[in-house]
Amino acid sequence: MTNKRRVAITGLGCVTALAESAEELFEALCAGKSGISKIESFDISKYPVRFGGEVKNFDVTKYITHRESKRMDRFTQFAMAAAMQAVEDSGLDFSKEDPYRAGVLVGTGIGGISEIEEQHKRLLSKDPPKVSPFCVPRLMGNASSGNIAIQYGLRGLNICVVSACASGSHSIGEAFCHIASGRSDIMITGGTEAALTPIGLASFCSAKSLSQRNDDYLRASRPFDKDRDGFVLAEGSGVLILEEYEHAKKRGAKIYAELLGYGATDDGYHITAPLPDGAGAAKAMEFAIADAGIDKEKIDYINAHGTSTQLNDLAESSAIRNVFGEHAYNLSVSSTKSCLGHSLGATGAVELLVCCKVIEKSLIPPTINLEEVDEKCDPKIDYVPLKAKERKVDFTLSNSLGFGGHNACLILGKV
Repeated sequence: MTNKRRVAITGLGCVTALAESAEELFEALCAGKSGISKIESFDISKYPVRFGGEVKNFDVTKYITHRESKRMDRFTQFAMAAAMQAVEDSGLDFSKEDPYRAGVLVGTGIGGISEIEEQHKRLLSKDPPKVSPFCVPRLMGNASSGNIAIQYGLRGLNICVVSACASGSHSIGEAFCHIASGRSDIMITGGTEAALTPIGLASFCSAKSLSQRNDDYLRASRPFDKDRDGFVLAEGSGVLILEEYEHAKKRGAKIYAELLGYGATDDGYHITAPLPDGAGAAKAMEFAIADAGIDKEKIDYINAHGTSTQLNDLAESSAIRNVFGEHAYNLSVSSTKSCLGHSLGATGAVELLVCCKVIEKSLIPPTINLEEVDEKCDPKIDYVPLKAKERKVDFTLSNSLGFGGHNACLILGKV
């Protein structure tokens, strides 16, 4: 994109298993705390996996009324909370903005799965007229974007990206392009997911994707470790405010970082497995670096997709080596999924939020539970094992790699 406008990040909001604000989340991550716990929201006695990154004690009425919340699935409730945090953090007053120059782009991998489960029970146990008239407005993937726009009266671009675990990063990337190209001035963007449900958990159990460390669940998510045995399913939301740089400066906004580059590819290989050599992910990183217009040696930190599965961690490590060469051993790489688990469509947004805080604080959260790096993942790479690392960070890169072969990469720079 030639002559693209600069894009600032001016607001952060999140709901995760570990914390319900960006500041608290970053502090907990850097302290090496885990948000993984036994699942309490439904009966797990017959499941081979009985833990996850479950958001506990979430009170949506801190943000919206009880009546409003009843018309939303949990994934939308999370997004509303994160969006309202982000807007408040940004200091924006939308009554002073052109509503057609502000939009929403919040993605999800699965959408309202709990609503589908609940209404299907009604259908089978009662009869069709007992299915709720709010079923479709609650379950549809674009419900989060739609409800956020309604909350603030925004009339610009409003869409939902669905690309599995890359949904959050794709959403932010596409929102970035919309501002950079001059079509919007402000975008509320990110990802949200609430798939930690009976059928959601059962599906991933059947696919043999999850760690089964029921007796040691705090240490179950262990990206790049030689003893990793699968990812930990989680839920949550991350939302960021993107704003045209001069617009943000004019109103005196705090700028966490500048969003510089976005790259996206697909493996075109397998519906769940990545290309073994990570070529698709590598190309997404290369595209993002080119879009940012920086030398690859300037990247200080990578927030890895790092799911703790055998195939993902090997492919991503290979991709990092192939893109950065010798510089792969100078930069720092960590996976915050070691603390949070994998929140699917929300994860890329939460992780870019973490990158903003890394730049702000000059502190890199650790990959907890990483006790011995898998030789195939390359022990020479600094995966920031076990303890946070102080380091001045000017440029970060965040990877999201999703089922379907979707790869998305975002680059931030210090302002």
